[in-house]
Amino acid sequence: MGAAEFAEGLRSGRSGAKPITAFDTEGFAHANGCEIVDFEPEKWIRNLDVAELGRASQFSAAAARMAVEDANLDVDVLREQRGLISIGTTDGESFDLDQLVESQIAHGPEKMDSTIARRVRAGRLSAAVAHELGLTDVEAVTIPTACAAGNYAIGYGFDAVRTGEVDFALCGGADAMCRKTFAGFYRLGTIAPELCQPFDVDRKGILTGEGAGVLVLESLESALARGARIYAEVLGYGLNCDAYHQVAPNQSSVARCMALALENAGVKPGEVDLVSAHGTGTKANDITEARAIREVYGAAPPRTISIKSMLGHTMGAASALAAIACSLAIVHRFIPPTINHTATDPECEVDCVPNEAVEADLRIVQNNGLAFGGNNAVVILGKYEEHR
Repeated sequence: MGAAEFAEGLRSGRSGAKPITAFDTEGFAHANGCEIVDFEPEKWIRNLDVAELGRASQFSAAAARMAVEDANLDVDVLREQRGLISIGTTDGESFDLDQLVESQIAHGPEKMDSTIARRVRAGRLSAAVAHELGLTDVEAVTIPTACAAGNYAIGYGFDAVRTGEVDFALCGGADAMCRKTFAGFYRLGTIAPELCQPFDVDRKGILTGEGAGVLVLESLESALARGARIYAEVLGYGLNCDAYHQVAPNQSSVARCMALALENAGVKPGEVDLVSAHGTGTKANDITEARAIREVYGAAPPRTISIKSMLGHTMGAASALAAIACSLAIVHRFIPPTINHTATDPECEVDCVPNEAVEADLRIVQNNGLAFGGNNAVVILGKYEEHR
């Protein structure tokens, strides 16, 4: 989908939850997810052979094409400029790896499909964008910092643009659903039976999802010179890695990452109008993240939402899609809801905008991305105002 359809889905609180069909779910007591079932890669991928691309690379290339067209950029002009492509991911092409392993176990390595084998390198998530758009004067990197990778990719692009290393950056994240990740979260006891309910007293875990989100970053001078539609400004970001625990978040580290982002952006806590939380819907994440938010913002933090209630956990794409959601919320003057909500967990103590979007004039929004191993990334986005 493009920006307009995404904005409408966010405003209406549309849920993507449904039974998973991407892989065999026999043996699992429950197997709902947020799978994309109507994706037509040929609609967006025009120069590459779709069959030679894994599903995550298809998502990445398609999202980049959507972003460039939505930004009204002439690809021929981009080809004459210095650029960066940074795509974050958790799983790379693990859906294809699943198939190769299954084939090897059943029939031996000699029966593995060579076409599928050629698709599995994670570097193709960014390289496919360059190849599809015909961009040669670019650095193309795939950033593997798991569920915070989208924000990492945006931060990397932000630095490259503001220092003048590149003229533009295509930044975001991409992941496809795979049995490996679903089974891993299932074994951890963190897959919800039906719905994702962040911050809810009855929340039972995540739903795995898939997709890609790519943003076009350029200097303000460049955007103004070409009369671009500016969704938002990247004001700054913060990164840290505490290595506290393989899967459990650390409150002080998460709070420190938020503080680093605010400092980098030159923003005071009282100026932030909305927090887009990592908000996975697990017991540990939501309590820890909510407490970290209150550590930074005090007893009355900004409204704090989770779009994972609608999209599921799209892994490496999650914070990139959330950054796009924040930008659309700024432009269209609304706060997306946290759906599937019955009652807020008293240990979370945030206004998660339950079930219904609300109108709001947002100036500054914080977007959180938290990953396994304590990889945290927070991006601060602001409304473009001419007098700034």
